[in-house]
Amino acid sequence: MLISLPSVLLLSAVLFAIGTWGVLARHNLIVVLMAVELQLNAVNVALAGFSRHFAGGGAAGGLEGGGPTLLLASGGQVLVLVSMAVAACEVAVGLAILIALFRWRQSVMSPDMAELRG
Repeated sequence: MLISLPSVLLLSAVLFAIGTWGVLARHNLIVVLMAVELQLNAVNVALAGFSRHFAGGGAAGGLEGGGPTLLLASGGQVLVLVSMAVAACEVAVGLAILIALFRWRQSVMSPDMAELRG
């Protein structure tokens, strides 16, 4: 069963909206970091959907024969993998900063970090 591009974009928009709500409404910095990751994954879903749709995987059918056409058409999936690698690095750095802040302030709540402003 082929999932249409509007369905993929709707899922992506809902995930991004949930992530945005998580960033704006929550005070726990770990939850905020997870919400940012949800936003990145929403963008990855949209990118993979666009890649599949515009590479010939949409209503026109898949790519047959392989070769350079298939390699060029998989550029969206490669970009998704690169984005996932960058997101993994971002999580590692973000958690390291949160651990350092927790050791210093004994809290990971964002209102407690008001003293960090110059």
